Amino acid sequence: MTARVGLIIPSSNRMVEQEMVGAFPAGVTAHITRLRMTGSNRLAFADLLSRIAEATRALVDARCDVIAFHCTANSMEGGADGEQEILAALTRAGAPRATTTITAIQRAFDALGAKRIVLITPYSATTTEHEADFLRQAGYDVLSAKGFSLAGSDAYCATPPQFWHDRVVAAARPDADAYLISCANISVFGVIDDLEARLERPIVTSNQAVVWEALRLIGWRAPPRHLGRLFATSFAGEAVHAVSAG
Repeated sequence: MTARVGLIIPSSNRMVEQEMVGAFPAGVTAHITRLRMTGSNRLAFADLLSRIAEATRALVDARCDVIAFHCTANSMEGGADGEQEILAALTRAGAPRATTTITAIQRAFDALGAKRIVLITPYSATTTEHEADFLRQAGYDVLSAKGFSLAGSDAYCATPPQFWHDRVVAAARPDADAYLISCANISVFGVIDDLEARLERPIVTSNQAVVWEALRLIGWRAPPRHLGRLFATSFAGEAVHAVSAG
C-alpha cells in the first residue's frame, strides 16, 4: 500500500526535492506540481486561486491522498480569509484532504501548545512583518520577527543551514514557546535537533510542518525521525487512513 502526497510549490523552489521529499517515510511518495507565481511571475490572488485549482486537478489525476499548497508567504498573503479561500479552491478541485503551509504551521503550534513565537525569515522586513501580523491575528504572540532580506531564490538556496542555526540562537528568548523558521526554499532540517537541544524549545519550519501535517491527515503512524519535537506529538484530531492501492 502506498500513500501519496501532492505538493504545489513555486517554480523557483529547489529545496522541496532536496530537503523535504526524502523526509517522507517509506510507503509515502511525494508528487510535485510547480506554479510560476513568485518574483517577476507574481500573480494576483484571484489568478493564483485559478492556477491552484488547475494544479490540484493534476495531482488528483495522480491519485494523491492529500494536497498541500506549499508556499509560506503566498499562503499568508490574503490573511485568514485568503487561507480559507485557498483551502476551498483545493477542495473544490477534488483534493481528498487539503492544507497550506500556514495551515500546517498553525496546527503544528497548536499541537505543541505554542502561543509565544519567535519568527525568523529570509524575507524583506515588509514580508516578515506581514507574516508576523498574520500570526498575531491568528492569536499568537510574536515576541520578535527578524527577516534577513536575502536576494531571492538563488540566495535562499545557497544559504547554509548553519546560517539559520546561528540566527535562531541569536534570537533566543526565555519566554518563547517555539521558534518558526519560515520559508519552503531554505535548508534547515539538519539543524533542527541541535537547535532544540540548545534552546530547549521546539523548532517549526515550513517544510517540516507540511511533512507533519500531510502524514497526520492521512493517518500515518510511523513518522520520520530527526525532525524535531513536533513529530513526538500525536497525530490526533482529523487523522484518517487514506492510503491508496498500487
